[in-house]
Amino acid sequence: MSNFLNSSIGKKLIMSISGLFLIAFLLVHLTINLLTLAGPETFNAAAHFMGTNIVMKIMEPMLALGFLVHIVYSLILYAQNLAARPVRYKVINQAETSSWASRNMVFLGIVILAFLGIHLVNYFYKIKFTNDVTSEYHLVVGLFTTEYWYYIAIYVIGAIFLGLHLYHAFQSAFQTLGLNNSKWRARWNAIGLIYSLVIALGFSFIPLYFLISELV
Repeated sequence: MSNFLNSSIGKKLIMSISGLFLIAFLLVHLTINLLTLAGPETFNAAAHFMGTNIVMKIMEPMLALGFLVHIVYSLILYAQNLAARPVRYKVINQAETSSWASRNMVFLGIVILAFLGIHLVNYFYKIKFTNDVTSEYHLVVGLFTTEYWYYIAIYVIGAIFLGLHLYHAFQSAFQTLGLNNSKWRARWNAIGLIYSLVIALGFSFIPLYFLISELV
């Protein structure tokens, strides 16, 4: 078993499983965030439930571990791929055979990691480790104003890059698991496209909604 997990296929399997775990989390996270549109009472109640629920307390370290495993194995596989091709040589134009996202997954991952760091500093750290938060709703919505327009821009760009990353990651994960055969390939592609659009547009819509509400 250890030999299999240390193999290239084993590493891809671990990265795929951790990726699908994070994909499921993102949908839950988006659902909670969309409750900001219902007002402070609804969102604060949901945030309080998520913060005090025993299941979520167990899931938090698992989620952190999932991110860590996914990032580490992504970097390991990327390094192995580079080592396997030490000399660059002419190949068929990849733009004709693969998507931009599939060719730039590491770049997308770095951008998303940077966005995650900003997100954690602005929300998770303040909620967990400071006494300045009187309302989680106002902590979230307070950054979605014209005063912090640059944060809204970062948030929307991060959501778009996340969607691009997810579109390829969704297909790649099921292919690694052996579920992306000729019968299901088109279906997974369609589901992956819909899912990535929901995530990207959903996370982008929230800050833009509050920005537009302030302007009008």
